Amino acid sequence: MAGTKRDYYEVLGVAKNASTDEIERAFRKLARQHHPDRNIGDKDAEARFKEALEAHEILIHAEKRERYDRYGHAGVEGMIDPGFGSASSFADIMNDLFGTFMGGGGRRAHRGPQRGSDLRMPLDIDLVEAATGVKKQVKVRRHEVCLECAGTGSKNSKRATCNRCKGRGEFIQRQGFFELRQTCPACGGAGTVIADPCTGCHGVGRVQAERSIAVTVPAGADTGLRLVVGGEGDAGEPGAPRGDLELVVRVAEHKLFHREGVDLFIEGFPITFSQAALGASLEVPTLAGRAKLTVPPGTQTGTEFRVRNEGMPELRINRQGAAVENTRKGDLRVTVVVETPSHLTKRQEELLREMAEIENKQVSPQRKGFLDKIKDLFTAPDAEPNR
Repeated sequence: MAGTKRDYYEVLGVAKNASTDEIERAFRKLARQHHPDRNIGDKDAEARFKEALEAHEILIHAEKRERYDRYGHAGVEGMIDPGFGSASSFADIMNDLFGTFMGGGGRRAHRGPQRGSDLRMPLDIDLVEAATGVKKQVKVRRHEVCLECAGTGSKNSKRATCNRCKGRGEFIQRQGFFELRQTCPACGGAGTVIADPCTGCHGVGRVQAERSIAVTVPAGADTGLRLVVGGEGDAGEPGAPRGDLELVVRVAEHKLFHREGVDLFIEGFPITFSQAALGASLEVPTLAGRAKLTVPPGTQTGTEFRVRNEGMPELRINRQGAAVENTRKGDLRVTVVVETPSHLTKRQEELLREMAEIENKQVSPQRKGFLDKIKDLFTAPDAEPNR
């Protein structure tokens, strides 16, 4: 609705008395920044791009701009070309809008077969798979070339002249000494359209299909890692290559280990009172099995120990985007909790009582310091009375 639209000058970030050149420069900057080809899957960027396109379409034409200045959005309703934002790639929109002054030819009017679109999807793995690396079969739903028409979209090779552009493949708008050429959205610049569409793809030339793609996830992968599988995206037009498949890795949370970079953490690993007091040699779980952990005498709750080289592998990527073999690993960091026994045998209770008696006679420095503070608190001299 017109009432909900932002002011076109505000959209482009220009003053109301801005020149045509200033409007053009502002739009170029926004188009490059927000074009969907540069922000795949970003709906906000797509909305901002379309908003800038619409503002440019109105403000770049003197008649439309004058009506907008006088009546606002209501004055230019119906004056937006519905095919203005239909260019399929960043290069196309830049050429269609800016590359065809003074009678120059537009790229899309004489373009070759277009490459297929890139696809992006998540790839879920667990922590063990991230540590060791894994090969996955990923099911991808993508566009395939229609076998019935070999991607032409037509039952036969006959094509008809496009009624919208009358076979020219483009529209020409003149502004003084300049010409602005726009590719015809009905025929995509070809000047002709399919006369007898293929029944298999309804004239599109491509059909939806599900395929299983083998993907190798390198050891050390973490959430956010992007794996690009070349040539496994949507099919292109006849004679053009496929797009690429981009997989965004997501590593599931582990119920025992917490990961921070290449280090793994175990919080609250339980040890007994006697192990903490006397020291012990223990085994702790690792992603690969078990490892030895030495607990020194007098260990307290909250003490953290490092088990070297039992963390995650360090992932290194070369300039070509491929994983490089690397033997460096992080550490396993274990925080212990001293457990208080809740069920004692008679003998255990006797020993603990005996130890308690010893502690009462031979108070440790830390305990004595605390008791002295209590004694001082209750034996402090009374404050001198007011005179």
